[in-house]
Amino acid sequence: MSEVRTLKVALLGCGNVGAQVARILVDDADALAARSGARLELSGIAVRNIDSPRDVELPRELFTTDADTLVKDADLVIELMGGIEPARSLILTAIQNGASVVTGNKALLAQDGPTLYEEADKAGVQLSYEAAVAGAIPILRPIRDSLSGDSIRRVLGIVNGTTNFILDQMDSTGAQFADALAEAQRLGYAEADPTADVEGHDAAAKAAILASLSFHTRFSLDDVYCEGITKVSAADIASAKEAGFVIKLLAIAEKIDSSDNGSGISVRVHPTLLPREHPLAAVRGAFNAVFVEAENAGELMFYGQGAGGTPTASAVLGDLVSAARRLVLGGPGRTETTTGHVPALSIDASNTSYYIGLDVADQAGVLARIAHIFAENGVSIEIMRQTIHRDSASNVESAELKIVTHRASEAALAATVEAVKGLDVINSVTSVLRVEGV
Repeated sequence: MSEVRTLKVALLGCGNVGAQVARILVDDADALAARSGARLELSGIAVRNIDSPRDVELPRELFTTDADTLVKDADLVIELMGGIEPARSLILTAIQNGASVVTGNKALLAQDGPTLYEEADKAGVQLSYEAAVAGAIPILRPIRDSLSGDSIRRVLGIVNGTTNFILDQMDSTGAQFADALAEAQRLGYAEADPTADVEGHDAAAKAAILASLSFHTRFSLDDVYCEGITKVSAADIASAKEAGFVIKLLAIAEKIDSSDNGSGISVRVHPTLLPREHPLAAVRGAFNAVFVEAENAGELMFYGQGAGGTPTASAVLGDLVSAARRLVLGGPGRTETTTGHVPALSIDASNTSYYIGLDVADQAGVLARIAHIFAENGVSIEIMRQTIHRDSASNVESAELKIVTHRASEAALAATVEAVKGLDVINSVTSVLRVEGV
């Protein structure tokens, strides 16, 4: 029997995910060797501070602060440091030295992925990043490989567990945004500074990656329209619930063929109303899910834990075993499937529906005037509900209108809302949210 090859694995970063990756590499060495065809030897772990406390007990001799030397001597490099630098430079060093790389760094991939892909292609090494989107959920490989013979039309994803937990709390308990965020922080679902999550930046980086793989074109963070959940109120949640909807922060990438705006891809992140019967509406707590619509395969949904040390480590180790098998069997590395260039379209070109809440004067002709403005802008009303309210202090009656439109261009919908705001019978526009799945 031939001797089993040993591959040196360098780990950059030993946080929540990195520590679990290191533990699995040590504890499950025999099983990983059987699956990959080589011994995966953890040659070192680069950290900023060797003495920092860690949840997993690992041999002290594995730790080093000299990441550059560690990378240059490795066959495989796992980058879990996060951030742009020094992660970017270390990945490039690894690639240029012939090492395949596994990373979970969605911010780096969304900002400068094309540079890394090109360098990996030149060097003939593999660059894998399943852990960069939706934690443990296997979604990138199915899109890249399993659906490579199909044509994806649209991808909708709940790809940030923090925001999904907050919105789910608001929906199930009636909590205000601030209270739901505080609960997420107490349970460890949200960071002390939750900006990247609640403003949608984390989801936007993942949207760029999903769009790039789904439509075989390189999209960056600059191509993604991004809107967070900080303006979603308990009243919005309650109104949506009453109308049969749930609000989710969705990452959406879809192909649009428009005579006005041309063909292209719309990539966006924003709070979205979904009918409660839609599969994504049932995704609760901090879980993630990605819903794919393909021409031949139809509708597919991938669901699971979107964060956490052990679940995300599963995705990292899956990529590592794949890269190791490629080294054992030979052949070029696999990075992405870019085959052309399809332009990114602005949010104005996207096709969606709107949910619009209006507080209006309760008088004759109001509904007709509003309907006329919608018709003038080419927007069709699907649902209109009216509720009458009487102010106890002034004894003046007003009406609350809740309108759901048919799908139309974002530009037409935005123009409609602005025109409605100008009517003298409109007391206020109480909410404007996009709708999917109707």
